[in-house]
Amino acid sequence: MIIDEIKKDNIQAMKDHDAVARAIYGVVMNKVLLNSIELKKDGKAQTDNDVVQILQKTMKELVEEKENYIKVGNKTEADNIEKQKTILEKYMPKMLSEAEIKAIIDTLPDKSLPSIMKHFKAEYAGKVDMGLVNKIARG
Repeated sequence: MIIDEIKKDNIQAMKDHDAVARAIYGVVMNKVLLNSIELKKDGKAQTDNDVVQILQKTMKELVEEKENYIKVGNKTEADNIEKQKTILEKYMPKMLSEAEIKAIIDTLPDKSLPSIMKHFKAEYAGKVDMGLVNKIARG
């Protein structure tokens, strides 16, 4: 599972005294733990898909945080955020390209926008940018 890789890499970051990596691993592991507790309340088990969604949300937060550091002129922190983003990217699944999305849409029997969005959300969660799917489906 992805979380096992993250935990292993966190231990390595501790050994390497890498504070920037440790910070992002700590954030992600806490979010994953909280998500796991919520899912257990509902009698569900956490999957890699859940972890990927947490990683995606965390990466969006990092982008916003980096923009704020750039606005105030703190290049050091902006660079640290970029490093953290790079660390998280290695755990993300390969995203579908525009051509792959178009090919999948062409194979669907119902090409209405709600049907397309529902299909991609169910079958390709974490592997596709839903905004791009929406743009292609409308195009």
